[in-house]
Parts: sequence; C-alpha cells; structure tokens
Amino acid sequence: MEAFLTSTGIVAIAEIGDKTQMLAILLASKFRRPFAICAGIFAATVLNHLLAAAFGTLVAGWIGPEIMRWVLGLSFIAMGAWVLIPDKMDDDEAGADKRRFGAFLTTTIAFFLVEMGDKTQIATVALGARFDNLFLVTLGTTFGMMLANVPAVYLGEAATRVVPLNIVRMVAAAIFVAVGIVTLFLPGLLG
Repeated sequence: MEAFLTSTGIVAIAEIGDKTQMLAILLASKFRRPFAICAGIFAATVLNHLLAAAFGTLVAGWIGPEIMRWVLGLSFIAMGAWVLIPDKMDDDEAGADKRRFGAFLTTTIAFFLVEMGDKTQIATVALGARFDNLFLVTLGTTFGMMLANVPAVYLGEAATRVVPLNIVRMVAAAIFVAVGIVTLFLPGLLG
C-alpha cells in the first residue's frame, strides 16, 4: 500500500502546473468534451507510466541497494529543483490535428508524447526503482495524474486563477527535497 500512496502523492504534487496539466486545460477549452479528455489522459498515463515503472524496476535490479539509495535520493532532490521551473506549453506539443482525431484520440496521443521525459515520468521511473512493485506504482502514479488533471479538465483556467502556482511549486519542491533527504540519510524511515 505504501508504494501506491507514495506514488499517488508524489505524482499528484509534481503534476500541479506541469505542461501536461496545461495541455489538459488547453484540450478542455478546445473540445469541451471532459469525459473523453479524462479517458484519454487515463489511457496515455497507464501506458506511459507502466513503461516508466518497468524501466525503474529493471534499473533497480542492475545496481546495488546502496547506489540505488543515492541515485534515488539525489533524483528526488533534483526533482524538487525542477518543480520550481514553470513549464511552458508550446502549441506544437499538443500533438495531432485536433479536428481530425477527436477528443479521446487527440488527448491520448498528445498526453503520451508530452509525458515523455516529463517530471512525472521521471518520478515514475524512480518510484518503480524504489518500490519494485510495477502494479502499485503504475496504479498510484496514474491515480495521481488523474487527481491533478481531472479538476483541470473540468475547471479549466479558473483553477489556475484560484491556486497560486508559485506557492504550489514551492511546496511541491520542498516535499521532493524532503523525500530525497530522508532517502539519503534516513533510509529506514521510508520502508
């Protein structure tokens, strides 16, 4: 259960203000089909994060636990710094032609592609390596993505005016750095 809860929390926090969340808002304003957009986000996230968690699990098998602890701890601290950098959504990143594919397929393709190399995908690799539980990590990271993106789809731009993203980024960064420090110096605390 720890793998699921940790994965959910870390990805939900990392997704706030991320380019994929901005993509969700953009797609919601273009299509006005929230259920199809949420279904596309879900499909893309399951596939993308399953691959990322599998890669993390594979990497964990290649290196020893002491090196893995340092890699993970430093990765979480780096994620904390990365969260502080606002993402910019380029029109080209939205993927395929919106008029041709419809809300579900456009969202699925766009989210899968935009998520490649993104903070939440990198976090999923680290979580896969940390917990060595492909199912719970993928389930948790997908749930975290949905927690962050479903409100963005349904509330759109109004949500970005209510919550100051700079404050959310600072809190998220602090959480990532804290997890990194605990991983490095108090490894027994996290399991």
